[in-house]
Amino acid sequence: MNLKLRIENLSKTFVMHNQHGARLPVLNNASLQVAAGECVVLHGHSGSGKSTLLRSLYGNYLPDSGHIWVEHHQQWVDLVSAPARQILALRRDTIGWVSQFLRVIPRISTLEVVMQPLLERGVDRAESEERAQALLGHLNVPSRLWSLPPSTFSGGEQQRVNIARGFIAESPILLLDEPTASLDSVNCAAVVSLIEQARARGAAIVGIFHDNAVRERVADRLHVMQSVTPEHAV
Repeated sequence: MNLKLRIENLSKTFVMHNQHGARLPVLNNASLQVAAGECVVLHGHSGSGKSTLLRSLYGNYLPDSGHIWVEHHQQWVDLVSAPARQILALRRDTIGWVSQFLRVIPRISTLEVVMQPLLERGVDRAESEERAQALLGHLNVPSRLWSLPPSTFSGGEQQRVNIARGFIAESPILLLDEPTASLDSVNCAAVVSLIEQARARGAAIVGIFHDNAVRERVADRLHVMQSVTPEHAV
């Protein structure tokens, strides 16, 4: 098995400072391995820690304990203890991310937003633009919108731009947070085909999908999140 991602005994507790320091344990010794060409879907009820785990894998949340081992340029890096500069390098070269919401600088064109991950890697601008156009076309974003800032788009259009940006760099690891949540059936199918292509080229994928049909289509296996019970609180 060609592992790309290893999560070992990950724990995370949030401290609610506006609630007199109340402690909310979310993850307790979570462990998971993901291989190249595998799509693992996080499964569990609301509050079971799916989003917390996914955001931890991108370095948005710092776990209290445990390890997140990521294969980066043929070396294993622990995301939990990695310095900020290395986390940025991981995001540039190894870990792709598609969130539910597009956050971009106003007045930047859609084409520039989608191209950015490739430009940051040093890919030629003409090639980056060609690949961005192909992805936007695949996701049914009309060419008349490509020169406009996506902040003016509908929610579904913004999400498709977000997906194009997340997939363009063909990252070895892909993190998907409900990528099809605001899409109709046609555009949902376009996203599913991108996921299948990424899996076929060997990407290790971890995702959250609330759409049962999409989940059944893309998941190689489900990872059931274990609820943190009160006795785990510290």
